[in-house]
Amino acid sequence: MIWHFYINGFQSFLKLEKSLSANSVEAYIHDINKLVHYIETNVPDLTPEQVTLKHLNDFIYWINSFGISEKSQARIISGIKAFFKFLIIEDLIQKNPSDLIESPKTGRKLPDTLSISDIDRLLSAIDLSTPEGIRNKAILETLYGCGLRVSELTNMKISNLYFRDGFIKITGKGDKERLIPVGKAAIKHIDIYLENVRNHLKIEKNSSDYVFLNNKGRKLSRVMIFLVIKNLAKKIGLKKHISPHTFRHSFATHLIEGGADLRAVQEMLGHESITTTEIYTHLDRKYLRESILKFHPRSKLRTGNKRS
Repeated sequence: MIWHFYINGFQSFLKLEKSLSANSVEAYIHDINKLVHYIETNVPDLTPEQVTLKHLNDFIYWINSFGISEKSQARIISGIKAFFKFLIIEDLIQKNPSDLIESPKTGRKLPDTLSISDIDRLLSAIDLSTPEGIRNKAILETLYGCGLRVSELTNMKISNLYFRDGFIKITGKGDKERLIPVGKAAIKHIDIYLENVRNHLKIEKNSSDYVFLNNKGRKLSRVMIFLVIKNLAKKIGLKKHISPHTFRHSFATHLIEGGADLRAVQEMLGHESITTTEIYTHLDRKYLRESILKFHPRSKLRTGNKRS
């Protein structure tokens, strides 16, 4: 029971003090519950204060036996570290058993990128004779045209559409808001959907401000967006493994290839770190070095003696 008390405190900490999104909080708690399940099964009387590095290493060995990927293991370990750090901050334990846990080394694999031709084929495969097709066209135009995360798309609200100014307001990770430029194609197809499909739905009260709805008048789920994309890829025989995030990645890649400023792309994607944007857009250290040397005023000064 004490574990659940501490987990509830950790959950509140993540929401209120760290301002994490509901999805991020849920992911943390889900991973901590894996540890609790292991402890309650194998060391049922163990309290958080009694956990040692050996217990945590035994848990990691246990999850590894299920064939969990290195990336997933690293995420779980990160969650465990955050949990025990919270217990230290709250003075609930005196020693942090997770300090010496080693995370598996993971490479950051880039998702497949769609070519402009791939995107055109996917959009052309949508059946616009159906209400769902009109909605799905607007969804894909928005994903690709604005580089949204899937949760940002499903939570997009009519009250945050500023089409006259050419922007939409999005709530991203950590409930941080940002304005994103929206292109003519996305505006056109969102308007068509709103006027010709959404206006004819019987909309549930709790979903009245969400842009994209299912045929029952409820906010679309993340899973539904995945299925729409998966079915379209299958329809055109696309062999790449794609998801809503593939459109976000393609959005950034095509902007950079077209000459867009890296900082502008970072702002549109809602990345806190330029390093994250660099990874999404296939940029390497050489690009960043050349940009600094070209534009930084101090790099243009002549130097007297070169160091050997």
